[in-house]
Amino acid sequence: MFLFLFFVTLLAAAAVSLAVMWLFTKPIDGVLRRIIADEISAAWSKYMKFAILVVGVSSGVQLRDLEKYINPTLGGREIQSASLSFDRWIFELYRAGIETLQGIAWMLLVFFVFALIAYVIVRIGEMRSEPRNPKE
Repeated sequence: MFLFLFFVTLLAAAAVSLAVMWLFTKPIDGVLRRIIADEISAAWSKYMKFAILVVGVSSGVQLRDLEKYINPTLGGREIQSASLSFDRWIFELYRAGIETLQGIAWMLLVFFVFALIAYVIVRIGEMRSEPRNPKE
């Protein structure tokens, strides 16, 4: 039963990650094209999509929390194994989805903060390189 729960939470985390990756494809591509005006922005975009998937799945599947169904311990002593009732399944799936979204949200927040800083630097560089028109 534990393995089935593990694979179901893995599948749920992957599905949520893929959905978020699909939703943020255009914003990430646009930001990277604006900041990095080169072909390398496509490679960075692919990396960001991969990172969304990895962070989402690793955040959503909490192996330490799932361990309680295999060998539950409390304070160093073994206790009775937690049962996997229908309510527990719903709770675990909900937690997998929320943890996935939370991990991706933090990653995207860090990305967009650095992208904003890079955008300001690029914009300042563009303003300095523009020729100034003397007043006529």
